[in-house]
Amino acid sequence: MDKNKISVITLGCSKNTVDSERLMNQLKLNNFDLIDDPNNADSVIINTCGFIDAAKEESVNTILSAIELKKLGKIKKIIVAGCLAERYMKDLKEEIPEVDAFFGTEAYEEIVREFGGNLKYELLGERIITTPKHYAYLKISEGCDNPCSFCAIPLMRGLHKTRPLEKLIDEASSLASQGVKELIIIGQDTTDYGTDLYGKRNIAELLHKLSEINGIEWIRLLYAYPSHFPDELITEIADNPKICKYIDIPLQHISDNVLKSMRRGITQHRTKELLNHLRERIHGLTVRTTFIVGYPNETEKEFQELCDFIREIKFDRLGVFTYSVEENTPSFILGDPIPAEVKEERKAVLMEIQKEISEGKNKSLIGQKVKVIIDRIENENYAARSERDAPEVDGEVLISTKNNLLRTGEFYQVEIYDCNEYDLFGNLLE
Repeated sequence: MDKNKISVITLGCSKNTVDSERLMNQLKLNNFDLIDDPNNADSVIINTCGFIDAAKEESVNTILSAIELKKLGKIKKIIVAGCLAERYMKDLKEEIPEVDAFFGTEAYEEIVREFGGNLKYELLGERIITTPKHYAYLKISEGCDNPCSFCAIPLMRGLHKTRPLEKLIDEASSLASQGVKELIIIGQDTTDYGTDLYGKRNIAELLHKLSEINGIEWIRLLYAYPSHFPDELITEIADNPKICKYIDIPLQHISDNVLKSMRRGITQHRTKELLNHLRERIHGLTVRTTFIVGYPNETEKEFQELCDFIREIKFDRLGVFTYSVEENTPSFILGDPIPAEVKEERKAVLMEIQKEISEGKNKSLIGQKVKVIIDRIENENYAARSERDAPEVDGEVLISTKNNLLRTGEFYQVEIYDCNEYDLFGNLLE
């Protein structure tokens, strides 16, 4: 097949972003032209998400939009890959025959071959960075061993597979040489890193070695599972100045009944103990979490228990998902008894509680000096982030562009002078 212009569309989480970046590099090594706009491409590769209903809907709609472009003669070939294709390949082939080929997750070799190229195995860890060049995601593992009743990730991504430490160091060093200053550590369960390969949870050692790479100034940990949080990891975060005092730790619920049915392997008491321990050991820690509302056995009483817990703990960052019933998961047999409107109401209640907490925490920062990195210019402000903020999911520190010639990707000291519920406003310190 003739070399052609290929557009890669990435849907879903940051783990998909890394997969697409690796695939794009392999296509580039085979001399294909990578095009941002599908309208100007000969072929489109859609890296799908199949995690929850909303993500599945977005993936299907994106595929249907590509098919319309194909019908109009604007593109010649559609490839669908990733989680949705991995999970529903047989059904998709029957329902959407206009797609030229379907591939599962991490099918780099098969996709490159589909276009007549060859996989460069020795360069598989290299990527084309699609995030702003000063930060990048580092995927340290694939798959998950946790038995959560609601989650289909093991069906799509398989069991936990640790990426060797040496390969991660090489990849991070390569990213640093390209100007990356902040590494964002991701995986389905980052605290499980090393168990299959090294016989122990090796995440603390990995973070320490990453912090020794020249050019890396911030390391941020996402997707830390609460039921087996290594004590040495707490020490490493507390003591290492390059590791952001920030932990993303999805809790999903706090009611013991719901946690047991969810198969989370932790109780309310142990959860509170862990959170208190983390805050005691790590000075100035920012804690981000996510919860699921509308799980089949979540009664009004258990929902109120969750509300009270959020008011008590006062998380710095919080996200809420409504329960999505997923076939072939253990919770599927429980059905979906809670109406969608009740789920949405519960989500809104939690977000309103969190909005007040977030505003209070932001007000407490007024007058403080913080270190920030500039992500971009937006309207009349520089949009920056502090150590407390992960890209895309958290708030920002906004700095007026008037009389300031700040550079994207550089660190600065600012003083916070105002805030709203989620964002801070800062003045540059000379």
